[in-house]
Amino acid sequence: MKRIIPLLIAGVMVYASAASSQEMHSHPAPEKLGKVTFATSCAPKVAHDFERAVALLHSFAYTASEKAFQDVAMADPSCAMAHWGIAMSYFHELWSPPGREELAKGEAEVKQANRLPVRTERERLFIAAVAAYYRDADHVPAPVRAKAYETAMGTAAKRYPADTEVQVFYALSLIATAAPEDKSHANQKRAGAILEPIYRDHPDHPGVAHYLIHAYDSAELAPRGLAAARAYSKIAPSAPHALHMPSHIFTRLGLWDESIASNVAARAAAHSQGDFGEELHAMDYLTYAYLQRGKRAEAEGVVQSLSMMNTQAGSDFKAGYAATAMPVRLAIEGRQWDVASKLQAQPGSAPEVAAIVYWARAVAHARSGDAQAADEDIAKLESCRQQLAADGKTYWATQVDILAKESKAWQLAARSHPDQAVEGLRLAADQEDGIEKLPLTPGPIVPAREQLGDLLLATHRPREALQAYQTALAAAPGRRGALNGAAQAADAVADTRTASQMRALLSK
Repeated sequence: MKRIIPLLIAGVMVYASAASSQEMHSHPAPEKLGKVTFATSCAPKVAHDFERAVALLHSFAYTASEKAFQDVAMADPSCAMAHWGIAMSYFHELWSPPGREELAKGEAEVKQANRLPVRTERERLFIAAVAAYYRDADHVPAPVRAKAYETAMGTAAKRYPADTEVQVFYALSLIATAAPEDKSHANQKRAGAILEPIYRDHPDHPGVAHYLIHAYDSAELAPRGLAAARAYSKIAPSAPHALHMPSHIFTRLGLWDESIASNVAARAAAHSQGDFGEELHAMDYLTYAYLQRGKRAEAEGVVQSLSMMNTQAGSDFKAGYAATAMPVRLAIEGRQWDVASKLQAQPGSAPEVAAIVYWARAVAHARSGDAQAADEDIAKLESCRQQLAADGKTYWATQVDILAKESKAWQLAARSHPDQAVEGLRLAADQEDGIEKLPLTPGPIVPAREQLGDLLLATHRPREALQAYQTALAAAPGRRGALNGAAQAADAVADTRTASQMRALLSK
């Protein structure tokens, strides 16, 4: 025993020494952003850093990408393409357009790029394309400038059909300029046709997988995006947006557990990197998925955590939208009309964001039987619609018009005008079916077609209600409210097979 004790002590000392050594030499996990090959005429010493900056850009890590391109410009002051990259980091093609400050900075970077020697035609075409976006930004609307960028990238794509980066950036421009009302998804299909063969040859390219997800983010095309969705988070796990993006396809297909896992990871990564907007974006998708999975307590936990965050982000569209939508989703999907009627828009909210709250309050008042109380919020919705139309934001003006139609329909129902209410919700549903959602949101708080089913069921028209719910589920598979409503409507018409199918889907 006496001999064993010194051996144990020695073993402990060796272990402690080894542990200490490991602790001293421990490192964070290596950065993994995918593989990008982007040749430039810049100094060879900045080649790797330039490609890293482009990889960050492809995963919409805009702040990190800006900093990375700035570092390249510092290391090689003659590198015109570094300034191209900085200008691109302010563009945000699939998000809201850059504000005045970012537009001014982007224009300055384009001018700096043009002051420097541009040694290849390919580089000239890249710089000319981003210059087309920033040109005359004070007078030319953002969609027109985005189309000018797409046209310029199309010229580059024709000139360099075998160049991966030219083709990938061109595909993204096609997605960004796709008309929301084009239900044929012509641009998205063109982008997919460009990206699919590149994906086969470059399966580790972050932009290819990312943009395939965006190209296929629709009810029609979502099944095509599943492979890219399951790959992207493994290609670029160091980018929070890459962890989140797969949930766009998972949401379209009703794969709630996969969406939850995706956004739990994205939320944690965004928080650790201080990416406030991305954290809130992931939280909104997470709240939505928890509610569809029937995990209300978990959804409540996500929404409650907003109180510990500085969510006064009215001027930040992405953050402001998510922070506003989450409590609205929780209250409306839970049919907590009293809670919904007391929601408040954040100070400084854009009209398209504040409108969600006005809609929630109007619907809550109407559905709790107080039709008159909805008047004020319906008037606010009309004011938002007019402001958006005056500002040239036709997409959002249409979305707010849909919200206003829904609110008025529920008000008519509360005033015992069921036929007029049904007609109003049909119009809203037809209008909503004719326009795509933006990547900003997992979907409407409650799709208009699903609301139509609710109204038809409440007014004792179960056969029509079942049809409305089934149409809603074809566009948004797995939504809990539509599945519940369809099961009840099927019970009412003695369609036991459909009722069993709906309840089986609910219990998955």
